[in-house]
Amino acid sequence: MSLRINDVVPDFEADTSQGPIRFHEWIGDSWTILFSHPKDFTPVCTTEFGAVAKLSEEWKKRDTKVIGISVDGVEDHKKWINDIASFASCDVGFPIIADEDLKVAKLFDMLPAEAYLPDGRTPADSATVRSVFIIGPDKQLKLTMTYPMNVGRNFAEVLRALDALQTANGKGVATPADWTTGEDVIIPPTVSDEDAKAKFGEYETIFPYLRKTKLPK
Repeated sequence: MSLRINDVVPDFEADTSQGPIRFHEWIGDSWTILFSHPKDFTPVCTTEFGAVAKLSEEWKKRDTKVIGISVDGVEDHKKWINDIASFASCDVGFPIIADEDLKVAKLFDMLPAEAYLPDGRTPADSATVRSVFIIGPDKQLKLTMTYPMNVGRNFAEVLRALDALQTANGKGVATPADWTTGEDVIIPPTVSDEDAKAKFGEYETIFPYLRKTKLPK
């Protein structure tokens, strides 16, 4: 069955570049971003890992852990990390899961159950392992996005989406298109005008179902 928004994500044990983990225990009470890659030592993925490494302080500000996953082994991961650190000119402080048996890729519905890695495999054999999963402290899947192999992910958008999720979930609001931190938010239609007034004070009614307001400071 497909993994859907608000499903509790699978728990699993795995080896990583920083040692063994049990996933739910590793998440703890933090937000988590799991981002997957079809193979080590690939060009687009190297730039993506570098982008994530450069954002280490931004993840910390948001109480968010990041963890990568690739279908190669721990020793390859450790060697690849040297390339990533050289490319990004910074340390790679997050772990990378070794998923040589495709267990995690299949648990997260990135590959069909019958998928396997042939001898002499290439990134094309695990091409759909190119996803981002944002997971809440409740271990539920909050957002997912999947990219093709030839398009690098925009981690500024991942960061923006994380901000929107944390704001929406924490404040009981929704966020409009292209929202960034500090901009007006949307009052959910399930909140009455009276309750909206009590909770948010002044707000703008564009349509009866579309009301915008500033978050109380």
